[in-house]
Amino acid sequence: MSQIMILMFMISNTIIFSLMNHPMNMGLFLLIQTLLSCLMIGLTMQTTWFSYILFLVFLGGMMVLFIYMTSVASNEMFKKHNMILPLLMIIPILVLSLLFMDPFLVSGAKNQDVFMFPMNQVKQTEESLSMIYSYPTSMVTVFMVMYLLLTLIIIVYITKFNKGPLRMMN
Repeated sequence: MSQIMILMFMISNTIIFSLMNHPMNMGLFLLIQTLLSCLMIGLTMQTTWFSYILFLVFLGGMMVLFIYMTSVASNEMFKKHNMILPLLMIIPILVLSLLFMDPFLVSGAKNQDVFMFPMNQVKQTEESLSMIYSYPTSMVTVFMVMYLLLTLIIIVYITKFNKGPLRMMN
């Protein structure tokens, strides 16, 4: 039943996203859509690591887009769209009427075994993840962590506020 509710929110979010015209609103609704997609993936799989990594990647990309949009876009005011509130009220009613017309959706959602991954794939995933931290490959993992930390420090140094490529501070 929770998957049907998340699907209902995803459909309404998609319809509202098509009505947006400001980039910041679009980014917010894209982030909400990503969160709902990750929740759906987390509910259908037995492990949540894939949905967690997917959300972190999208969140990082949205942060980069947010910085770009704040440095390039002018300061426009948000405009309230008149169709959003009626759509938010109509879509749940349509989905609930669909549930009453087709009782298989409710009874089929109770059977969670259809949506789950087999346990042998989960065991293979755990074994492959534990190999990353075993002795021969642990040195490569430590090297990658140090390399990423050094890259982060260099990027922070390059993009200082008074010398960086973004909007200059007065």
